[in-house]
Amino acid sequence: ALATAEAVLDEVRPRVDEDTFPRVFGRISFFVNAGIRFVEEHAKLRAMGRLWEQIGRERYGVEDPKYLRMRYGVQVNSLGLTEAQPENNIIRIVLEALAVTMGRDARARALQLPAWNEALGLPRPWDQQWSLRIQQILAHETDLLDYPDIFEGSVVMDGLVDELASGASEEMRVVAEHGGAVSAVPYMKTRLVESHRARVQRIESGEQKVVGQNSFTEHEPSPLAEGEDGGILTVDPAVEAEQTAALKQWRSGRDSSAVERALEALRSAAADESVNIMEPTLDAARAGATTGEWAAALREVFGEYRAPTGVADAAAAAEDGSLDELRDRVERVSEALGRRIKILVGKPGLDGHSNGAEQIAVRARDAGMDVVYEGIRLTPSRIARTAVDEGVHVVGLSILSGSHAELIPDVLNELREAGAEVPVVVGGIIPPNDERALLEAGVTRVYTPKDFEISRIMGDIVDLVAERYGVATAAAPAA
Repeated sequence: ALATAEAVLDEVRPRVDEDTFPRVFGRISFFVNAGIRFVEEHAKLRAMGRLWEQIGRERYGVEDPKYLRMRYGVQVNSLGLTEAQPENNIIRIVLEALAVTMGRDARARALQLPAWNEALGLPRPWDQQWSLRIQQILAHETDLLDYPDIFEGSVVMDGLVDELASGASEEMRVVAEHGGAVSAVPYMKTRLVESHRARVQRIESGEQKVVGQNSFTEHEPSPLAEGEDGGILTVDPAVEAEQTAALKQWRSGRDSSAVERALEALRSAAADESVNIMEPTLDAARAGATTGEWAAALREVFGEYRAPTGVADAAAAAEDGSLDELRDRVERVSEALGRRIKILVGKPGLDGHSNGAEQIAVRARDAGMDVVYEGIRLTPSRIARTAVDEGVHVVGLSILSGSHAELIPDVLNELREAGAEVPVVVGGIIPPNDERALLEAGVTRVYTPKDFEISRIMGDIVDLVAERYGVATAAAPAA
C-alpha cells in the first residue's frame, strides 16, 4: 500500500505547485484490512503510520504534522469468517474491530464491519444492523475514547512495531528494485498468493487453529441459521426487474444526442495524454450517461486491463505427504488419459474475490495438473470458449458475489452450446437450497467455505475426471 502511494504521488508531484503538494500528500488515504490477531494488527497500523510519516518527511519534504498523519479506513477480515459454527463470527468481528480502535494514535478514521453470516450468504438488514451496533457500543458504552493512547510506552508494542516496520521497509526496498509499485504488480500479486497459500496449509494441517472449523468442532445447532430464510437474505428477482426497467426508463427520457456527444468528447480526451478526463467525465454524467457507458468509452481507448493472477509465478509448494499422494493419483489418471489432467478455473461475473480461485489453481498446479486461470470478471461465453480452445477435462467455477443462481446456469448453457461436455464443479458462498438447484441444473459438485481442505477437493476432482473418461485412479496391483 505504501509503495503504491509513492507511485501515485511521484506521478502527481510534477503536476502541482510546491505549496499545494503537502496538502495532496495529506489527502492520501488507505483502505486497510484487519485480522483476528488483534495485538499484531494494531502494531501493524502503528508501523504503517510511522513509515508514512517517514516517507512524507524524507521523500517529499512534508513538515506539517496534520498532513503527515496516516488517514485510513478499515474493513475487518471477512476472510476469517467461517460457515461452520457461524455464531463464532460475531466474536471474531468484535476482536478485529478492537484492533483498529484501541490505540488513539493509530485509530481508524472509518470502520466497516462484515456481518456474522457472510460465509453463509448475503446478510439481511438485521445482520447489518448488528455489525453497526458493535461500532456504536464500542464508541458510546465503552471507555475506548476516554483516554490518551493506551499503548504509548509499551515495551512489547514498541518492539512489535519496530519488527513490522523493519520488515515492511525491506519489502518496499524489493518493490523499488522491481521498478516501483506499477512495475512490481506481478511480484506483489505472487507474494499475496504465496502468503495465502501458507495460511491455508496451516489451517489444513491443524497448525493454525480455527475454532469450529478444524478444532472444537462439536456443537449445538445454531438458532441464528434456522428459519425459512436459513439466516440469510434471498434477493427477490423482482428487484432486478425493477432496476432494469428503471435503467431503460432513464435512457428513454434523456437526450441521446447529447449523451453521444459527451461520450465522444470523453473518448477524445482519453486518447490525448495532455488532457484531464475529469471534466468530460462530469459532462457525460450531466448529459445522463450511465456508468457502463462511461466505462465502455474508456475501454475503447485504453483496452481492457487483465491483471496478473500470481498463480503461474508462485513458488512450488513445500513437500507434504498428502500432496505427494495427490500427485501420484494425478500421474496415474494423466497417464491413462494420454495427457495431463487439465483444469480451467473460472471467475464468472463481477465478483472480485479471487483468493479461493487462486488457491484452487495453485494447488492443482502443485498436484501436477495443467491449469488455465485467466483471473477475475469473466463472461460465461469467454469461460466456455476457453474451455473448448484449451481442451480442458474439468471446469471449476468460483463465485462469492451471490449471483451464482444466475451466472452458473449461464456458464452451463454456454458450455453445452460450445460442445464442451466436461464436468463442472462450483465453489463459493452458496446456501443449501441454491446448492441443490445447481446440482439439478448440471453442476457435478458444490463446495462451500466449510470445505477448507483443498487437497481433498483436488482428490475429488481427480476422481471426477477419471469417472467421466472411464479411467482408473487406483494404482495397479503388484504382480
